[in-house]
Amino acid sequence: MHLLVALEDSEPGWAALEFACAEHVDDEITVLHAADPTNSGYGEVAHLGADVLIERLREEAAELLADAEDRAAEYGCSLETVVSVGQPSDEIVDYAVENDVDLIVVGSHGRTGFSRVLLGSVAERVARQSPVPVTIVR
Repeated sequence: MHLLVALEDSEPGWAALEFACAEHVDDEITVLHAADPTNSGYGEVAHLGADVLIERLREEAAELLADAEDRAAEYGCSLETVVSVGQPSDEIVDYAVENDVDLIVVGSHGRTGFSRVLLGSVAERVARQSPVPVTIVR
């Protein structure tokens, strides 16, 4: 089985990785971090330029994924890592479709009510758009 773990640097993101490693140690696991340049701080694109901003996001993602490899090793789990740039739910679903993924594992903050409507939910969008099963971990 080929799992795709969508990783962000948050408690639910790390919980998704730990779930995948604990429950699927013998399966093929790919960890994807989608760097979203539209989620940058105020004025960063104007100040730094788009290319510099994307490079910085890629460097931060590489550090995050190196940490993921270290955490996975604690479970005796090996994984492949991927960085993509774009809107996270789209990047996750597109990767799953293009790479014969059998299951997507994603963390959720568990927001409800107005904050969920206002902020949206990557996990919810992935679950709605994905052609493969999605496990949401909190």
